[in-house]
Amino acid sequence: MNFEIFELERNQSLFENEVDFNLSESGVHPLKLSEILTSDEQDEILETNLFYGYTNGTPELRQRVVDIYTPELSIENVLITSGSAEANFLAVMTQLEPGDEIIYMVPNYLQIGHLARSFGITVKECPIRQDLAWQWDLDDVKALVTPKTKMIAVCNPNNPTGALMSDEVMDGVIEIAQDANCWLLSDEVYRGAELDGVECRSFAGATDKTIVNAGLSKAYSLPGLRLGWSVGSKEYISRAWSFHDYTVINVAYLSDWVASRILESDRRKKILNRTKDHLNHNLNMLCDWAKNEPTFTITRPQAAAITFAKLNSPMSSEEFVFNLRDNYSVLLTAGKWHGMEGYVRFGYGTPADYVQGGLDRISDFLKTIK
Repeated sequence: MNFEIFELERNQSLFENEVDFNLSESGVHPLKLSEILTSDEQDEILETNLFYGYTNGTPELRQRVVDIYTPELSIENVLITSGSAEANFLAVMTQLEPGDEIIYMVPNYLQIGHLARSFGITVKECPIRQDLAWQWDLDDVKALVTPKTKMIAVCNPNNPTGALMSDEVMDGVIEIAQDANCWLLSDEVYRGAELDGVECRSFAGATDKTIVNAGLSKAYSLPGLRLGWSVGSKEYISRAWSFHDYTVINVAYLSDWVASRILESDRRKKILNRTKDHLNHNLNMLCDWAKNEPTFTITRPQAAAITFAKLNSPMSSEEFVFNLRDNYSVLLTAGKWHGMEGYVRFGYGTPADYVQGGLDRISDFLKTIK
């Protein structure tokens, strides 16, 4: 089996620690344990035995996840995973086979697309459209459905545009999935990072064949915990858990321990309010900067620490990103790596002075290509 190169992750991992300004990051600047745990909790964690723990996640943590969504769910509808990346991997592994078809939203993080093609699954890309405020045209989705369609995969809030799916489109996607009797997979790792502070509607529980994956790496500013989850039917969670036994067995006990505390309602709200305030401040700074840089057309996102900027240059997105990286030590991500040429993704979740330093370097680069 030949796995496709995950271009986005490969280019980030090779250079994100080598550049002066990494604006390829898609999350909010990480928190410290001392910022989210009380003194008593910090003392307690130092005295905690490092057990294996529950392979599907502690009951306490799974209940915290249930509380985020709907009271109609129970802890049997939740599997704790090693980041949302493992949750996505399990969804593809357990529900799709070679020859199946998946309708896939682009632009996107592309993990699911690369992985599915590597397994011999046909990936039918369906672009969200900028002229529709980065929404799907439902007729485009319907036109791709065939008897072989086994899954519709979305990312909401969307990476890399930061757009939120409208209720009308969401209802339409649910109806299409029901009519096709296919799986509906929603990557919701950015939910909680809405810029207006109002959490968007989740697909959780939309159909009996809906899978929602999320985690703590983006809105919660805790990527180092590598803590994610899947929400789905009890039957799906049981099957995913059986495959989880072959991947990581269980998440790190300390990650589960910390997550079960910070997802308590009041603390969770405090973290998400911090996210909202930080992102709004930095986004205003980015948009003000872009007013004087016609090389980019930036559409203000509705969520997340990223924006997908139209590149008004004859350069390809990769050529632009590589030149900027090699000559000015600033890293962005190319639209090509998200499934849409002609754009670059800016991450603005790092500290404000760091973002501004990167933008100043980009301005210097732009003077050389005008």
